[in-house]
Amino acid sequence: MAWDARIEPWLDRYPALRAIGHTPLVPVDIFQDQSPDVEVLAKMEFLNPGGSLKDRPVLRMVLGALADGRLQPGKTILDSSSGNAGIAYAMIGRMIRLPVEIVIPGNASAERKTRLRAHGARLVMTDPLLGYDEALREVNRRARANPDRYFFCDQYGNDDNWRAHYETTAEEILDQTGGRLTHLVAGVGTGGTITGLGRRLKEHDPHIRVVCVLPEAFPGVEGLKPLGRPEDIVPAILDQKVIDERVPVTADESHTMCQRLAAAGFFVGQSSGAYLAGVEQIVRRERQGRVVTLFNDLGERYFSTRLWD
Repeated sequence: MAWDARIEPWLDRYPALRAIGHTPLVPVDIFQDQSPDVEVLAKMEFLNPGGSLKDRPVLRMVLGALADGRLQPGKTILDSSSGNAGIAYAMIGRMIRLPVEIVIPGNASAERKTRLRAHGARLVMTDPLLGYDEALREVNRRARANPDRYFFCDQYGNDDNWRAHYETTAEEILDQTGGRLTHLVAGVGTGGTITGLGRRLKEHDPHIRVVCVLPEAFPGVEGLKPLGRPEDIVPAILDQKVIDERVPVTADESHTMCQRLAAAGFFVGQSSGAYLAGVEQIVRRERQGRVVTLFNDLGERYFSTRLWD
């Protein structure tokens, strides 16, 4: 795995950031009894120093902006987040000594808000009843109103987002599997993960099927977009052409899968549970295969929610 050459000098300047990436890919055996010839592998993205896979795209977006001069001393890094990307911004911003402001839905977990504040980020809360898209609308209002104050990173429209996964996450998966996999199961938050992985994996083997998990609109799954209604904001960087199949997953199915994974030793958050619920749908119908997914963050990030009730 190699980061873009533009950001290598910045990684030399802030070597702690090299801890991001290089996560293991491990077997998840909870479906072996029902489908012994389908192997399931999960990328342990919660092992990134910010605690989630969002460290990768945020690192590339921020350092890429530093490299080309869009982000300069005196600017505040601004974006919206359901929590994990915000933590990555706050952590990286503190390391490079730039202030961070995050627009976040008011119902984001208390654990996420606590860590954001611990890194010194300023939080702007939006009404949870208006959904996550209200955070997107608010961050755009702030960026337009104060262009001299902010560097608006815009993870929903920033190509460095998906390129981080194209260049690092996908390359690691290909190396760790020897390039042999049949399915990728992921979801859409900003669209960066499924776009970057889908493009690179299909370049390697067009027969790899990319399966997108779609949560219900309410109560939904924190960090994932349903994309099922006309009013839903579709991320600008999402390449829907790489998606071969969409599978619905409910919040209850996600929570049940998190409990099941915890019993097997994997303590992960609700988007990871949703991914595994999607994987189960694939496993049930396939006689053989190798399915890769991601464990996006840890279950500790949701103690204050109903996930572990």
